Amino acid sequence: MEAQSKIDAFLAPSDTLNLKRQNTVIVTEAALASVTLLGLNQIWYSDYPKSNFHFINDNKEWLQMDKVGHFYSAYHLGRFGAEALNWSGADTKKQLIYGAGMGFVFLAAVEVMDGYSSEWGASSGDIIANTAGTALYVSQELLWKEQRITPKFSFHTTSYANQRPNVLGKSLNEQVLKDYNGQTYWLSVNLHSFAKKSKIPKWFNVAFGYGAEGMLSGNVQNEIPISVENPERYRQFFLSFDVDLAKINTKSHFLKTIFSVLNTIKIPAPTLEYSANKGLKAHAFYF
Repeated sequence: MEAQSKIDAFLAPSDTLNLKRQNTVIVTEAALASVTLLGLNQIWYSDYPKSNFHFINDNKEWLQMDKVGHFYSAYHLGRFGAEALNWSGADTKKQLIYGAGMGFVFLAAVEVMDGYSSEWGASSGDIIANTAGTALYVSQELLWKEQRITPKFSFHTTSYANQRPNVLGKSLNEQVLKDYNGQTYWLSVNLHSFAKKSKIPKWFNVAFGYGAEGMLSGNVQNEIPISVENPERYRQFFLSFDVDLAKINTKSHFLKTIFSVLNTIKIPAPTLEYSANKGLKAHAFYF
């Protein structure tokens, strides 16, 4: 119990600016970003020749699933940055400028690395998506002083990865990142926050999802002819229930921290799916 109390006291946000905590946040974030970028450079870019900085237009690829992924990543990297500064006792202005901006800056650095790689190139679509993700977090804090709409993620394995493992991933870890067919991105809306006087549970959310299937490459021109193994690519739209873990009442700062991390993922739940080629479909359990 004593150890748990110490952890809880450590995780409790400071009421006033704690310079030691603020410096810890800044140094830790800078170190993590640097190590991640160095790792990306070594693992992702080192096998390809460098080029002059250039842009590419990849906005039509992967049915925009990669762009939604940028939006999601920018939002949550910014949210974690802002929450870390809140823990240090930094004021709201610093949280929104330096904390929430962290996701945008980090992903902008990745775009620069893309821009200098002959295999890829910087993408204006990625930059717009990164900006939108950061803006969603900041605008809600300025408008409502809370997050009522939260991007979330879910994933299930698909048969497409077995057909092109080099592109869509060989292992589960790779497929979570690369197989867009199995990814679903959600906007999870907290109903109680829009109707404060209602009896709707504070944690109850409705989630609107977007996904796509039938993709073996980013560009349809690069794929083999449509067949049983390679069906025509199509968009999917979802409606489901969700839980806003940040709205669950608890005095434990340890649990609040765990809930904050897990609030990036949508819970499995009954779901309605609509696609143009398959119509309306109900899932008793979708993730």
